[in-house]
Amino acid sequence: MALSASKDDLGLLLSEGRLWIHAASKIPDPEMIKAMENFYREIYAANGITDLKFPEHYPVSRLLGCVEVVGCVKCEELACWMEVPEGVRLEAHTEFCWLCEQPQKLIVPFEMRGYQRVYNLERKIYEAAVRGLRPVQAPLPVKFPLPEPQDPFSLKPGSLGSCIDGSIAAEDKTPGLLAAIAGAQAPTAQFSKDDSSESITMQGRDADVSPRKRRKSEEFQKLDNELTRRADAKNQLNVG
Repeated sequence: MALSASKDDLGLLLSEGRLWIHAASKIPDPEMIKAMENFYREIYAANGITDLKFPEHYPVSRLLGCVEVVGCVKCEELACWMEVPEGVRLEAHTEFCWLCEQPQKLIVPFEMRGYQRVYNLERKIYEAAVRGLRPVQAPLPVKFPLPEPQDPFSLKPGSLGSCIDGSIAAEDKTPGLLAAIAGAQAPTAQFSKDDSSESITMQGRDADVSPRKRRKSEEFQKLDNELTRRADAKNQLNVG
């Protein structure tokens, strides 16, 4: 699977590691649910998978599970990456896409407040949640064929040859698929503008959990460092 990412998100996450998924507090309306389910029906159908089962209800304000991020590519690179299933390539609709593998879900989703965009998951929540994870049997498990850094002939995702083939394949999209893509883009764009939009959490240490608080913490740390530096300089002068 591929997750949407913005430039702001990229600054808060390394290219690899565990990413926790938190459901927004906003209740999705039936039209949005219908559009997104139809979108995934179509992209899975592109790989011959038609027996999909969607949840009967979608939880809100819950920590749901996690994935392993193995890389990040530009939208056009993913769309042209012929070595991955077509359904994954069809998820390329934002400037950047995180490449995700090994989905796991919590047996009992944790009720918790989330924050917008990417933030650190508090350690006490992580320690409780990690014990309740179970692997997800995905309809189409994906293992991304990432380039080998030591091999100069290892092709990057969306290399020139792949893009040529990908542009031809794009012309073969069915009317149903095109309609599903258009139907999914509009509600997700509107939903993402809301302050209670879906957030994604990083596994890690105890930290301020919102970007705003994190910026304040960084500013305080800079001030503290400067005061320490001045105190050390003054002590050296006194000693001299």
